[in-house]
Amino acid sequence: MMDAMEFFQQSAGRWRSQRTTHHLPFRRTESGDSEIWVEAFPADHPKVVEICKLHEIDPSLAIGGAFVTWQGSMDWDRSGEENHEGSTVFALVPDEGDRRQGRLLRERGYAEIVPVVGQYHMDEADGLVLITEYETMSSVERFWFAGPDLRLRTSTVKRFGGFSTASFCTESRIAIESNTDNSSTVDSSTVSPSAPKSLNSTSLYSSFGW
Repeated sequence: MMDAMEFFQQSAGRWRSQRTTHHLPFRRTESGDSEIWVEAFPADHPKVVEICKLHEIDPSLAIGGAFVTWQGSMDWDRSGEENHEGSTVFALVPDEGDRRQGRLLRERGYAEIVPVVGQYHMDEADGLVLITEYETMSSVERFWFAGPDLRLRTSTVKRFGGFSTASFCTESRIAIESNTDNSSTVDSSTVSPSAPKSLNSTSLYSSFGW
């Protein structure tokens, strides 16, 4: 059985995400696309140490983390008015004696753009479950691998005493191809996390950001 850090490591790389969101109060469904880049960080990485200090938690308690960038679009976007791109850093701080559950420190939440601490646990099927409470809403997400290069995700957001949205994502790993001269090239649709490119209208939005 894997722990949460092993799940992050298995998630490292570039993903193309196809997303369907159900806006429950309006009884409407919206689709979207995004590209997501995940880089796993060891426990002593400066960014992991920094985010632990931001939350006033001893960095020696962390087992690692990740840096995530995303860029995408949704069907209901209005030209020039929507921005579905960004980046964030995570750090994992497990409960004492159990690496499969604990606290997930975030540089920013997706529902509210502020530093936030959520709870994580690995379920009996090795799915990663994240629970985050904000001032005005809460979110529950579950990630799991259907195969090495196929990850699935469900999420629900609840606010004002009732459910607001429910989403399902299918995320496919974007392969890195090798040239005949043994040099590696990335699929032309991929981008560096430090310099994301502009995506076309088929790009995808990721609610959680990775």
